[in-house]
Amino acid sequence: MKKVSVGVDIGGTNTAIGVVDEMGHVLTKDSISTPSHGDINKYIEDLSAAINKLITNAKLMNEEIEIIGIGVGAPNGNYYSGTIEYAPNLSFKGVVHVVKLLKAHFPELEAIALTNDANAAAIGEMIYGGAKGMKNFVMYTLGTGVGSGVVVNGDLVYGHDGFAGECGHTTLVPGGRLCGCGAQGHLEAYCSAPGMKRTAFELLAKYNATDSPLANHTYNDLTSKMIYDAAVAGDKVALEVFKLTGHHLGQGIADTIHHLSPEAIFLFGGPLAAGELILKPTKESIEKHLLPIFKDKIQLLPSKLDAGDAAIVGASALAWKELDK
Repeated sequence: MKKVSVGVDIGGTNTAIGVVDEMGHVLTKDSISTPSHGDINKYIEDLSAAINKLITNAKLMNEEIEIIGIGVGAPNGNYYSGTIEYAPNLSFKGVVHVVKLLKAHFPELEAIALTNDANAAAIGEMIYGGAKGMKNFVMYTLGTGVGSGVVVNGDLVYGHDGFAGECGHTTLVPGGRLCGCGAQGHLEAYCSAPGMKRTAFELLAKYNATDSPLANHTYNDLTSKMIYDAAVAGDKVALEVFKLTGHHLGQGIADTIHHLSPEAIFLFGGPLAAGELILKPTKESIEKHLLPIFKDKIQLLPSKLDAGDAAIVGASALAWKELDK
């Protein structure tokens, strides 16, 4: 009998759901809207119905399957309490007890757990991806924000309250750019996709670069993909965006290495599609900022999770990890 888990990734706009086997293959998947109405009970009813529909579809594909559990990745997800707490981009206000509500709909499942989306990605890398066999590594997720998941001695680090591992909120530039969290100078303000856009516009102004293709876009219109395309075409502003982003990211990662001495740092997210444009300056900056005892010892690796299904697969891995406790 094939054992499978359900992965749920709760985003600000949509919730992705998938049935995933032990090898990390997505058997079937779907998505529902993450509602704006703020009614968590109604949302859990809709989510549970969607999960049951996918389980039925998976059984039609392969009758001999056993659902071992459900893993949920969500912003501001607290593993200890199974709650989403004060997530700014979700309509559910305050503290919402997601795991407790899901268990009421799936009482037969023991392994139902929730964590934040970056932690889910780290667990996915450990169970299915490039961190198989590693006991000490850190996953950085680059996107709208910068998240991270820290694994020490084979276990994800949650801290005393469930919120450990916020490497994206390391202060790189005292008094620097305003971060989405309200503080200044955080890594996220420089190395997220919006951070890269801000760097691009600062450079356009600095060089009065009206000949750059990036100058033809408004801030809201510009994307990190456009910056990548311009860099590949040789645009000096776009190339410097990647250089500066890598410099800041490497500085932050060096701090993480000093704290944890991991075997590897994994990077995941849209900017990683740029390959060496982001990896090379990041690696150079890491080595520049490291103590001699750490130099040339830590691997910098792109995630091996399929970008299209990584959120689902990472969340599903949480259920397997829960069974191993």
